[in-house]
Amino acid sequence: MYRLCVLIFFIYLNNFIASPVQSDIEQKFLEYEIVPDVLSVAPTDYLAVTFPSGAEVHNGNVLTPTLVKDLPTLSWNANPDSFYTVANVDPDVPSHAEPTQGQVVHWLAGNVPGDDILAGDQLMEYFGAGPGKDSGLHRYVLLVYQQPAKLDFDEPRMSNLTAENRYYFSIADFAKKYDLGDPIAGNFYRAEYDDYVPILYEQLGV
Repeated sequence: MYRLCVLIFFIYLNNFIASPVQSDIEQKFLEYEIVPDVLSVAPTDYLAVTFPSGAEVHNGNVLTPTLVKDLPTLSWNANPDSFYTVANVDPDVPSHAEPTQGQVVHWLAGNVPGDDILAGDQLMEYFGAGPGKDSGLHRYVLLVYQQPAKLDFDEPRMSNLTAENRYYFSIADFAKKYDLGDPIAGNFYRAEYDDYVPILYEQLGV
């Protein structure tokens, strides 16, 4: 009986702790206008994002392009028997004040088994934040969608050595095309220009 009571207590405590995180991510997506600029509905679950530099993403915190230049690790409540799509977009190009070039997709991976992102189809290989000089803070949004099944994506595969086919993207349109529904998990950070950006531009040939 004692063990049962302890188990019930920890389940209650876990739900108590988790629910503010869930509501917090929804609130922050609204506060920073990711809803409606990128999505019509905020994700309900928190996506943990950690970069090799040690930087962690948390509800719009400010990071530097130098800190986020390498592929992050992601963690969410993934079902190992399901496939997922992972996306990272910047809706503030060339700036948040004048986003005339739509969303730039920094990373797009599909058919991710569970949370093993490296085992998925890298439709567009990852490159980090590259906000233009004097363009202010950009929002970098990371999203996870649960796929209805393993999918045959017809998008051209793009390496991280080019920015070709990455402008004027819409993650909402992409999700609609493949019947992905609303994102199940998400997070975002903000970044502005630093000395790494010219190096990234040279890598991309822009």
